[in-house]
Amino acid sequence: MYAIFVTGGKQYKASEGDVLFVEKLGVAEGEKVTFDQVLVVGGDSLKVGAPCVEGARVVASVLKNGKSKKIDVIRYKAKKNEKKKIGHRQDYTKIQIETIEG
Repeated sequence: MYAIFVTGGKQYKASEGDVLFVEKLGVAEGEKVTFDQVLVVGGDSLKVGAPCVEGARVVASVLKNGKSKKIDVIRYKAKKNEKKKIGHRQDYTKIQIETIEG
């Protein structure tokens, strides 16, 4: 069984037991989080929502909150002696899917 759900403005496809990195959630490590915006539930039969499947939800446990690797962004304008270097580290939450209901 698999589900496609929405969190942080992005869509994720997951099965039970999968480990995903999603946008940072305001949940502490070890707690459970429920995703109610489920677009598709698949398996033996396919349920497609319009836009969400009624009564479907994905339950996951939070494994870790952290930051991803640093990304360097460089802006350069030729013949203007203009250079700018910016670094960015995106926050994430590592979750493990426990159950898919619906």
